[in-house]
Amino acid sequence: MKIAMHFILILFLVLTVSAALAADRVENPKPCKQCGMDRVAFSYSRMLILYADGTTTGTCSLNCAAVEMKENKGKQVKSLRVADYNSKKLLDARAATWVIGGNKSGVMTAVPKWAFANKDDAQRFVKENGGRVTNFDEALNLALRENE
Repeated sequence: MKIAMHFILILFLVLTVSAALAADRVENPKPCKQCGMDRVAFSYSRMLILYADGTTTGTCSLNCAAVEMKENKGKQVKSLRVADYNSKKLLDARAATWVIGGNKSGVMTAVPKWAFANKDDAQRFVKENGGRVTNFDEALNLALRENE
């Protein structure tokens, strides 16, 4: 009986640790194509660009994604995904609620830009850290202007 209980406890611990480690995994590529930063370390701001030709590019931030898309103007973007600031899960960048500004240092930018899966989380972030809620188009246009 004790052996079975120990086995169950060990199995539980292995599964718990595996789940925790899986949460820190980031789709390839690990380094940002534009600046080389570790996309695992910046999993809360990372982006994944899927082009119509089937190629993908991973970046650490919206600003690096803007540079990437400028450099590849001839390639059609099929999908642009961004990490939710809180859960780090990827979602459609256009569907995200964005926050511009605030007192948290941005990633590869002087003007922070964060994505949230839902508006309530974005508003809570603004209450705690400042900034303002906006949409993807405004956040992208700001990033494009910053990288002119």
